[in-house]
Amino acid sequence: MAVQTTDFYGLEELLDGEEREILHRVREFMAREVAPVITDHWVRATFPFEVVPGLAALGTAGLASDGPGGGRRRHLLDGMVAMEMARVDPSIATFHGVHSGLAMGSIRLCGSPEQQERWLPAMARWEKIGAFGLTEPEAGSGAAGGLTTTATRDGDEWVLDGEKKWIGNATFADLTVIWARDSDTDEVLGFVVEKGAPGFTTEAIGDKIALRVVQNAHITLDGVRVPETDRLQGARSFDDTGRVLRETRAGVAWMAVGCALGAYEHALAYAKEREQFGQKIAGFQLIQDLLVQMLGNTTASAALCVQLSRLQDAGVETDAQASLAKAFCTVRMRETVGFARELLGGNGILLDHQVGRFVADAEAIYSYEGTREINTLIVGREITGVGAFV
Repeated sequence: MAVQTTDFYGLEELLDGEEREILHRVREFMAREVAPVITDHWVRATFPFEVVPGLAALGTAGLASDGPGGGRRRHLLDGMVAMEMARVDPSIATFHGVHSGLAMGSIRLCGSPEQQERWLPAMARWEKIGAFGLTEPEAGSGAAGGLTTTATRDGDEWVLDGEKKWIGNATFADLTVIWARDSDTDEVLGFVVEKGAPGFTTEAIGDKIALRVVQNAHITLDGVRVPETDRLQGARSFDDTGRVLRETRAGVAWMAVGCALGAYEHALAYAKEREQFGQKIAGFQLIQDLLVQMLGNTTASAALCVQLSRLQDAGVETDAQASLAKAFCTVRMRETVGFARELLGGNGILLDHQVGRFVADAEAIYSYEGTREINTLIVGREITGVGAFV
């Protein structure tokens, strides 16, 4: 497919030569290794572990890091990688984002130098896979004040008790970052729990209609003992948790662009092949209108994400800027995948035509990492100076 039909304004040219090579390797890997198998895994709700070695060889974990296990800060490349993965499969993009963004990001932003050296290089090589445990059964959007998982100091150890829900990668992760409330100070602290820790159990969440390839878990922590050396030394309050979410929220905006782009590309290819009334439907005015609206949505969203990534690379992005990108891009994504399904008519609900998978997966991207409503309130508070939270 010609580049100009997707990257309409040549945003990829903003990357330098080395970065474009990395992006092209990701594109080729996703087309060669993921695209042929992903629909089958989506139907069976299984994870394609066979692609992990190839994913590791891409060297994309920790791209936005300037510490151990990373390189120079390259948020623009990191974002475009998330987009490239999501345009083939949003689940693989989510798996990568949880590991590289949320788990590695927690350690990079909140871990001591010793902890960063201990965990991040192995995670960058995918020798240890990470998960991020914040959301709880009764605390999603209200996690800042409603977190109920507790951490109680006992000598040189901490005892963790509580539950977590919707935790991606957690059924098989080697390291899971758990956020818990200090029983004494009421502040939110971060801990790295290793796979197999006594009292740490995971149950896969099934019967999902979106991101079926992602292995989400319900975690139970029953007297899990974690040494003080595994408490993230720089995590002292929920503000530190928020620093991680600010970084990764931009990545989710890029994933939304990729999800929309994938649906658009399949719809465009379909329009060029499908015939009705004796001609290709690509020549119908209403079809071209849908395609141009999809292209406009993806292009505008990508351009917004480019500037956000530049702000990240400069270290000056704000919570509100990240929230606006996440809210805007996911709304435009939802509209775009709907247009793609509309273009395909009845065929749009068949997985053989791919678009239905993007329509379903978009629903999860629309909600995680802050709902549209919560992100809107963050931006609203910034521009009015008045908090409208409950």
